[in-house]
Amino acid sequence: MNTESTRAGAAGRGGTRRRLSGDDWARAALTAIGEGGLGAVAVEPLAARLGTTKGSFYWHFANREALIEAALKLWEHEHTESLISRIEADSDPSARLRQLFALVVGYSRNDSIEVALLATADHPLVAPVMRRVTERRVSYVASLFEELAVPPAEARRRALLAVSVYLGHIQFAHAAPDTLPTDPDEWRLHIEEMSDTLLPKPGQTR
Repeated sequence: MNTESTRAGAAGRGGTRRRLSGDDWARAALTAIGEGGLGAVAVEPLAARLGTTKGSFYWHFANREALIEAALKLWEHEHTESLISRIEADSDPSARLRQLFALVVGYSRNDSIEVALLATADHPLVAPVMRRVTERRVSYVASLFEELAVPPAEARRRALLAVSVYLGHIQFAHAAPDTLPTDPDEWRLHIEEMSDTLLPKPGQTR
């Protein structure tokens, strides 16, 4: 989300100003984290970005830490729970896994927020969220493998590998983006080969 769109959210139709919600502040804070890490979450710059005053902030939050917690909660919902809900519509676990791999690896190419959070994963506000999100992701992917008749222990190993591949793509995209395919057809083949490698073949489980 860019500055202009965030500011635009502070105004209603016809340019009339609307009351900002706590979610507006949390979303602006999340954008700031993606741009400059936790250090970029500061009340006055965010108020300027939202076209409001610090009074609006204190209407919703007791302090900066409460805002960061709200931003992390929003990130957890949008980057994990919403994604899971999105693919649950498909009844085929194999199709869900392929769709999940394609979505998350695609997102990883521009996921500046997760890059910033991984860089501060030991922060007392970030650490518990990252642990919870990681376990949720691993457990969910493992459950899909189990639906494919993969034994639980192996399903978790495969899930750990899948999540590791995702995190590796985030690092590639951040530190060495030229190593990843840029041609759409090459990218599609990359995703297909990755999925074929991660998914069990008939009789392959152990």
